[in-house]
Amino acid sequence: MTRFKALCSYDGTDYCGWQSQVSGEGMQDYLERRLAVILGQPVRIHGSGRTDAGVHAEGQVFHFDGEWAYGPETLLRALRVGFPKTLQVISVEEVGEDFHARYSVTGKCYRYNLFLGQASPFEVRYWWSLGKCRLDVGAMQTAAQSLLGTHDFSAFGASRGKGAEPDNPVKDLRRLDVVQVGPRLTITTEASGYLYKMVRGLVGTLVEVGRGKLSPEAVHAILLSRQRSPLTPSAPAHGLTLVKVDY
Repeated sequence: MTRFKALCSYDGTDYCGWQSQVSGEGMQDYLERRLAVILGQPVRIHGSGRTDAGVHAEGQVFHFDGEWAYGPETLLRALRVGFPKTLQVISVEEVGEDFHARYSVTGKCYRYNLFLGQASPFEVRYWWSLGKCRLDVGAMQTAAQSLLGTHDFSAFGASRGKGAEPDNPVKDLRRLDVVQVGPRLTITTEASGYLYKMVRGLVGTLVEVGRGKLSPEAVHAILLSRQRSPLTPSAPAHGLTLVKVDY
């Protein structure tokens, strides 16, 4: 058996998220079905983490074990067909058996897109359109800087539900940039890891700051509270993209 590390990209609009679903419409389901055909046996893949329904990825990583005698280049060619056009495997490489797509992660980068006004039909799947809302970008940047560092981010995460494996709430937030170019506002974040829906919670909170409903000082107080509340709403899924995973 050989362990393979693969990189894939997808437009998450029409999928039920990364995790396997009873409906068979999870990203994991599509990849496992195709690999089973190629390798001639059932295959279980392990992703770097789950993305929610509607969330996109430029650089999602997964690994799997299988018997394949023709090299990773040939396996990649086989994985370049058999998927919807909105899912593509970009690379495949052999790795050691100690590599794990989830547990070997040292950091992740996400990007969130906001549009001040109404995004065009060609962008609306990837940008959160804020309509006539005006944002104080300077206040958002100040609030973002107050969140950097190693903290308990429970106030910005969400529960996965009863029986779910608990996650360590302490994360090292290394970057949280808020950049505006014309009507487009991009929030880029890098951290050692993220809680469930943490990025969307951070973005939703920063938008509340931009709207004047929260002060930058209040955001730091929310962080210290370690409690999720209505003050930290989640931004819509479709504006979020997993950019890359570091190992």
